[in-house]
Amino acid sequence: MSGSGWLEEVKSGLRDAFNWHGDRTDPDYYADVTGWWRDPALLGHLGPALAHLFEGERPTVVLGPESRGCLLGPLVALRFDVGFVEVRKNRVGSSDSDAWRQRTTPPDYRDRHLTLGFRKSLLQSGDRVLFVDDWMETGGQADGVHLLVEDAGATWIGAATVVDGLRSNQARRRLNVRSLLHVREL
Repeated sequence: MSGSGWLEEVKSGLRDAFNWHGDRTDPDYYADVTGWWRDPALLGHLGPALAHLFEGERPTVVLGPESRGCLLGPLVALRFDVGFVEVRKNRVGSSDSDAWRQRTTPPDYRDRHLTLGFRKSLLQSGDRVLFVDDWMETGGQADGVHLLVEDAGATWIGAATVVDGLRSNQARRRLNVRSLLHVREL
């Protein structure tokens, strides 16, 4: 990828492959991002585009929540040549020797409180963490993961997301959210 226009091409591709289903008064109204995964060129550019948002920040690990953060996170981690940690939802360790860090989130976009976690051994106190997900609506999951990062004594760099739908600038600043698109662009 060379030249300055590639990022605008990625953003255009994201908008073109995106759909809203239903209308805003329909209780089943939802954002459909599945077209993003179908186009191999767009999929191949998502990791570099999200990594570009934090160029120069030098993360040592990328964290992403089930499910779409687990698709995008490894693409970003590869771009930074670092590892990836899957943040699981509502799961626990299988035995006493399987030590996990866990936090319960503030309400998410469906007004659910989730228990987020990962094995303690996967994040160290010296790590510099970049959180990656496809969409941020309330910031609840990112807030929960931010607390897990603090619990580990690691450093939170920020949150890279494809779509920023946050209603609060305070959450955007606190989490250092950077996005490819804002929800109003869709």
